[in-house]
Amino acid sequence: MKASSMTVAARAARRKKPGPVVQAGDLLAWYDRNRRILPWRATGRAKSDPYRVWLSEIMLQQTTVKTVAPYYARFLQRWPDVEALASAPLNDVLKAWAGLGYYARARNLHACAKAVVERHAGEFPPDQIALRVLPGIGPYTAAAIAAIAFDIPAVPVDGNVERVVSRLFAVEAELPAAKGEFQALAATLATPYRAGDFAQALMDLGSGICTPKKPACVLCPWTDGCAARRRGDAETFPRKTPKVEGRLRKGSAFVAVRADGAVLLRARPMKGLLGGMTEVPTSEWSHDFIERKPAKSAPHFQAAAWRRLRGAVTHVFTHFPLQLAVYRTELPKGTRAPKGTRFVPARELHGEALPNLMRKVIAHALEHASEIKPKRGRN
Repeated sequence: MKASSMTVAARAARRKKPGPVVQAGDLLAWYDRNRRILPWRATGRAKSDPYRVWLSEIMLQQTTVKTVAPYYARFLQRWPDVEALASAPLNDVLKAWAGLGYYARARNLHACAKAVVERHAGEFPPDQIALRVLPGIGPYTAAAIAAIAFDIPAVPVDGNVERVVSRLFAVEAELPAAKGEFQALAATLATPYRAGDFAQALMDLGSGICTPKKPACVLCPWTDGCAARRRGDAETFPRKTPKVEGRLRKGSAFVAVRADGAVLLRARPMKGLLGGMTEVPTSEWSHDFIERKPAKSAPHFQAAAWRRLRGAVTHVFTHFPLQLAVYRTELPKGTRAPKGTRFVPARELHGEALPNLMRKVIAHALEHASEIKPKRGRN
């Protein structure tokens, strides 16, 4: 039997309940007609560049294609290969990443580039096990690189593929606990024929046809073999355990602006949330935070009057929401930065490794600047 017409019926028969009967060839034919044009995808018969595949897959984790595209282009222009990225200072990488979120990805990206150069002479290994040893590469990314860059039969399972698999097999088990089962079921779909195209076809199917709401089942190349389609409840899959919202954390942020427009910044610790990124000084963030006089946690200057601005800045991280009260002070030109901090000219802020949260804090402080008047005094 040709790989292009292989079904998963034989493999599914070994399972306790029957699986769908779908043909890889049907999905590939659909993909040939409908594939998305993406900047990191090879065109025609060109081979995919492992570096570009890896870079795009890391950027696309929990981030949309629309958001990633300009970042990917800028990274590629600045660091066209893994050796160039490995040679770059980490702070430059963090600056270029600022705004993409999930900043551990940027630190791991840099660490992985260095590891590929040091351990593999600048070549990504064509093996899932070897790939998974590299920093920041988990099961999904390893499978994506193996399939797309090296045409190894592997099925990378992201949210789109989970949705396709859950409907094909009508999986009743709930995510995220059932991730292992989803990966095992996805593996039964793997084909040695055009493995890279097959993996990308599954991604496109989930993104454009097998959507979370109102899936376009009549346009799906696998509609006849889909268990959820036959049941008539495709939109109810995948089953998910209700998400428990994290408790709100609160804190204060301190924006010190000199008369020449420079803003006081510091680097966050390398480990932990937003590790290595740049921030304005803040208090601790906690569930039981009580807003006190700013002198308790604000940067110390001989002459400063910290004024609380109206409103607050809110931000939602993966595991908790955050609310920051914003304080601002005006300082004379030439004021020196306290130890561990630095003043950055306003015109250079765009090039700093400021996460979205801190950009919102600074924007809030600048927007409400008219509410306060410079006043000398001790904080």
